[in-house]
Amino acid sequence: MGDITVVLGIGAAVLLISVIAVRVSTRLGLPSLLLYLGIGVLLGEAVFGIKFDDAGLTQSLGIAALVLILTEGGITTRWHAVKSSLWLGVALSTVAVAVSVAVTGTALHFLLGLDWRMALLWGAVLSSTDAAAVFSVLRSLGVGARLTGALELESGLNDAPVYIAVVLLASADKISWTAPLLVVYELAAGALIGVLLGLFGAAALRRAALPATGLYPLATVAVCVIAYTAGDLAHASGFLATYVAALALGNARLPHRADTLSFAEGLGWLAQIGLFVLLGLYAAPTRLLDVLVPALIAGVVLTFVARPLSVLLASLPFRVPWREQVFLSWSGLRGAVPIVFALIPLIQGVEGARQLVDAVFVLVVVLTVVQGTTLPFLARRLGLVREGEPQEVQVDSSPLDELSAELLQVHIQRGSKLHGVYMTELRLPIGATVSLVVRSGKSFTPQPTTRLQIGDQLLIVTTEEAREAAERRIRAVDRAGRYARWKGETGD
Repeated sequence: MGDITVVLGIGAAVLLISVIAVRVSTRLGLPSLLLYLGIGVLLGEAVFGIKFDDAGLTQSLGIAALVLILTEGGITTRWHAVKSSLWLGVALSTVAVAVSVAVTGTALHFLLGLDWRMALLWGAVLSSTDAAAVFSVLRSLGVGARLTGALELESGLNDAPVYIAVVLLASADKISWTAPLLVVYELAAGALIGVLLGLFGAAALRRAALPATGLYPLATVAVCVIAYTAGDLAHASGFLATYVAALALGNARLPHRADTLSFAEGLGWLAQIGLFVLLGLYAAPTRLLDVLVPALIAGVVLTFVARPLSVLLASLPFRVPWREQVFLSWSGLRGAVPIVFALIPLIQGVEGARQLVDAVFVLVVVLTVVQGTTLPFLARRLGLVREGEPQEVQVDSSPLDELSAELLQVHIQRGSKLHGVYMTELRLPIGATVSLVVRSGKSFTPQPTTRLQIGDQLLIVTTEEAREAAERRIRAVDRAGRYARWKGETGD
């Protein structure tokens, strides 16, 4: 009884400190994931003396956390915001992964003297961008929907092919000519399972009459976890099935949808915190100095050669401007995923796997500091930050769901062409209206003659059917002003 009391107390304290760390990291400009890792390291054997070196348990808990993180990412992703980036995201999660593995593996074979299989294993482990890192950083940057959508889709989709590649390379069996066919099957079957379970789950939830509001979010998340299980049992990609199912559920007309989004977001944060603290606890700081040089060499190859080249080749059919290519290249954020995947060869007893795990840990920390802290600056320097974009307000109110209504909040930033536009010139679609304007801390109901100003915050009430058109119109006027339609600006 005493042991469980202590464990619960320590767990609650760590969770509370980690939640506070989100606020601290925002002020310092550091990704909060680093602070979680730091908390884990402090609790570990080197400082507070908690010994934890079970690689198998770490990997199992890591996989479970990744499933929840992918669930949150899929549920909170708006399909209309990413559909224009679908094929670019798919290319980044497949073609770019293959190029990155090949380039990184080849370079490390010659630079570090690794045998070909281990070199490609390094390349595979490091080729996966992290959904938690990408979602936490990108959604607050304010870059255009095309880039954000492509990177969100990439981080949600690329875990699947990378996991397959790592398992194949870590296996003692010889890789046969059927391996590409196996990869295609696992990805296609995983996507199909995700779509079917997502659509079926949404339909079932709409028809269910559950006795409590809080059961709907639980049931939604359970469907996504079942998708992972079904995919794994079918020898398909469970990760892809999870993300696709979550994407389908998150964009369906679910009962108490706002509550579901809030619950999924909280669960995603809990999974991120738990995963990074766990990985920090597992890390052994005394071993990390020995792999510092190989890790930095791999980081330079990955960041300045493999990632830019893979983005260039993957984006060729889509005519992506060079500024956006630079941003995509620098946005390949690594996080917990490479560390979890690096544990696979370690558990299977692959020679040199311990060095890989330690090097990946070092590399994740370095790249998170370098890329995570400089990404906002780079986005501004490249002119990719778009101010004044509408942001969805998460409202914990079931009556809004019953009314099939949603809320949008728009903050008019400096440089926005919404400045000076009259309410009558805003021309929102039928079903959407500006219900409130907050100006200089005071709120009022706008009139047709009300003229928008920089710094205004608008509260827009819209039906679900009119939501997409309302957002597109706001973006269009933000970019081109009151004559947006005449100038051919659609807001997409």
